[in-house]
Amino acid sequence: MSRFDEIIDRRNTESYKWDVKENELPMWVADMDFKTAPCVIDTLTKRVAHGVFGYSIVPDEWYEAYTNWWKRRHSFTIEKDWLIFTTGIVPAISSIVRKVTSVAENVVVITPAYNIFFNSIYNNGRNILESQLIYENGKYRIDLDDLEEKCKDPQSTLLILCNPHNPTGIIWDKDTLIKIGDICSRNNVTVLSDEIHCDITIPGKEYVPFASASSVCKDISITCISPTKAFNIAGLQSAAVCVPDPVLRHKVWRGLNTDEVAEGNVFACDVAISAFNEGEEWLNELNAYIAQNRLIAEKYIEDNIPKIKAVKGEATYLLWIDCSSLEMSSDILAEEIRRLSGLYLSEGCEYRGDGRNFLRMNLACSKSRLEDGLERLKKAIELI
Repeated sequence: MSRFDEIIDRRNTESYKWDVKENELPMWVADMDFKTAPCVIDTLTKRVAHGVFGYSIVPDEWYEAYTNWWKRRHSFTIEKDWLIFTTGIVPAISSIVRKVTSVAENVVVITPAYNIFFNSIYNNGRNILESQLIYENGKYRIDLDDLEEKCKDPQSTLLILCNPHNPTGIIWDKDTLIKIGDICSRNNVTVLSDEIHCDITIPGKEYVPFASASSVCKDISITCISPTKAFNIAGLQSAAVCVPDPVLRHKVWRGLNTDEVAEGNVFACDVAISAFNEGEEWLNELNAYIAQNRLIAEKYIEDNIPKIKAVKGEATYLLWIDCSSLEMSSDILAEEIRRLSGLYLSEGCEYRGDGRNFLRMNLACSKSRLEDGLERLKKAIELI
């Protein structure tokens, strides 16, 4: 029996994901139902036992943990000076949008994409310019010609890239990243790459950091990274921004400090150090388990729910489900599925692009819970 088969009751724990009715099964927000790595729990236990929770610094060990991990795990050398601590990737994105762009300028987003990107843009008075992915024969690819047109607009100054991609689970290959970098460089567009899902990939598949793809990519990049998604510690608010170019880095550093999102809580650095230094074996086990869950879900849908199709992904613990044959907007479809079966999925409309035809399912749960969710999905689709 795998440690990830354990059923953990998260109801009545102030869980955002599990704040649902008793008969409902939430498989929506990107939050795992697994306990974090034992090394992280041990670190927190020791820190709590100390009993003093005053202001904290960012120690050298924090920088070393990040640089060693990216070198060992992702074959990318990050220099210590490139890293800036931040309380989270979403606060960092909002801060960077404010600092790197001006009001009424365009921020380009490749859609469908993580919905909070749009909040960070709109809430700061900038315009969203969508470059929609091309979906053919069950696979996505970037429309590079359209992306070039959007970046050519003189009002376009920033591209937000999701690498690996949420919600589709795509790992962008090096050649694609180089082409994105070249398009943005010749049009004076900075690239903000959200790489929070980078450590959750199927065994044998490795993501490519955008900044590592070429010298051009490195020089125009701002990369947001964190252990929080892979180790299920998002509530501890610990992340980093990596900016190789010194001029761009100073601008980002000033923005993060001005917005007061560059100082962590007393646990933030410790958990990152522990996860990156001691959590690799646990993470490998996690990735193998999630990959198996993905195969189970893909096969179940193919064999039992012919009206919908699972898009095959290589990263994240999220399954993107093509429901276009039902000819129902995904916001209405998600609501009906929840009403009929209690299964709570994310509506694709939130992610824009062609998301109106898709649902997103969170696979980061025990196999028994996944099987329950798939049976509920089958039941609901049969009734619709």
